[in-house]
Amino acid sequence: MGYCKPIDLGNLKNPEIVLPLSPMASIKPSVPKGTRDFSPAEMAKRNYIFDTIKGVFRKYGYQQIETPAMENLSTLMGKYGDEGDKLIFKILNSGDIVSSLIEGFSKLQSEINKSETIQSIDVEDSKFPGEQGEKRAVSIVDSKAYEENPFKVGAEIENIADHRKNLNKDVIDRISEKALRYDLTVPFARYVVMHQNDITFPFKRFQVQPVWRADRPQRGRYREFYQCDADVVGSDSLLNEAEFVLIYDEALGKLGLKDFTIKINNRKILSGIAEIIDKSDNIIDLTVAIDKLDKIGLDGVTKELLERGFTQDDIEKIKPVILLQGTNEEKLASLRNTLSKSETGLKGCDEIQTVLDYIADFKLKTAKLELDITLARGLNYYTGAIFEVKTNEVAMGSIGGGGRYDDLTGVFGAKEKLTGVGISFGADRIYDVLDELNLFPAATSQGTQVLICCFDKEGERYALPLLQQLREQNIYAELYPAGAKIKKQMEYANNKQIPYTILIGSEEMQSGLLAFKDMESGLQEKLSGDQIINRLK
Repeated sequence: MGYCKPIDLGNLKNPEIVLPLSPMASIKPSVPKGTRDFSPAEMAKRNYIFDTIKGVFRKYGYQQIETPAMENLSTLMGKYGDEGDKLIFKILNSGDIVSSLIEGFSKLQSEINKSETIQSIDVEDSKFPGEQGEKRAVSIVDSKAYEENPFKVGAEIENIADHRKNLNKDVIDRISEKALRYDLTVPFARYVVMHQNDITFPFKRFQVQPVWRADRPQRGRYREFYQCDADVVGSDSLLNEAEFVLIYDEALGKLGLKDFTIKINNRKILSGIAEIIDKSDNIIDLTVAIDKLDKIGLDGVTKELLERGFTQDDIEKIKPVILLQGTNEEKLASLRNTLSKSETGLKGCDEIQTVLDYIADFKLKTAKLELDITLARGLNYYTGAIFEVKTNEVAMGSIGGGGRYDDLTGVFGAKEKLTGVGISFGADRIYDVLDELNLFPAATSQGTQVLICCFDKEGERYALPLLQQLREQNIYAELYPAGAKIKKQMEYANNKQIPYTILIGSEEMQSGLLAFKDMESGLQEKLSGDQIINRLK
């Protein structure tokens, strides 16, 4: 059936007339960049990862929660820094958005029209007056008026710039009040505050759900991906940090990884490094630069620090820290010497030592634990320990990370300051690593264990009690509907990689001995229903 184009009936004498359109054009199926479909085989492998990690979380006392896919925009904005905020997927409000935009821009044009000196306004690359960003206002002014009173013209430009800045916020508020969650940590903090009267502290939770980021897709980086998070809030004990190291060690070991490194650092140590060169206000510039040591080398780090306002004397003071070598204990000894005048830095060293002492008592099975001073993730909210996990078997970015945060719940109105610490597993990257190393067990792809094939409706009826008995014994079984040729039924079993089939014909129904076939070897036996069940259990 064709579709109809709506008509402005106010201009027609015969309002019942409509114009038929051609049927909807065919659309080439696709998915948005950075997202993926998952086949049954892929889902079996993904669930193997999720179930393994969940099992370890539960062993350590963590309970599962879930939060909505969308959050209020105000919940998310301002929690991830300027760059993170740009990657939040905003959801358009329903309703007449166009009218709201027109109204907003009309207000701006009205301000321009009131001006006696500014004739128009446009934007080009650079910065807008009074606003940090990537645009600036280009005002076309009356040159005579500018020569007579440049201060008045400047004040009018600033006034219009303020209106435009407010317009940007107003437009965002009008068109979007919700967004897809960027991570699981901030929604968790919101959850804790909303349910604080019902929660037993320390509260240990885990969460396995998708998140969305408007990032540029590339290998190992997607716009939609799953995070597997565990957090504990309401406890400042460093035993929690030590147990997270153990969780990484056990979970990744269970998944088959044999060579991976858990890197640990402490925000207080980074703050101490900034203190000793009197650059506490430039800690972000400092850490962003030294975080690139593996990629650009010492010369590159030095160049970047000089460009960011650090002196050569500053760099000489922190160079021993940047190039720190040796065992974890040797690194800590060197840090204590370098940070001897920084109380904050020394406290960070003490916290690292406490975690290392716990781990020494527990003993790791597979992972290597490395103190890495260049590790500087999540500085917008991490206040203590910082973690990152990398595999040494495949060229891949981090497959996990986390850290301690002192008061992430404070912005949501928690009754008291709640310190917390958490980690995350990068499930999608872990999948890529296991796939490349061929570490998925064969059993993960196994679904149906046995397919019952029959020649006719009579055989189908005969098979129903057996089908129920198989399933009651937790044997994954299917009955192919009667009517198809046996060849087609066997092809179905082969295509689904079902390892066994049961063939039921008139002879089998009379004797009670069914044709049981191993699809891989081709061996076929005559067995009773009970014998088949015992074979498959």
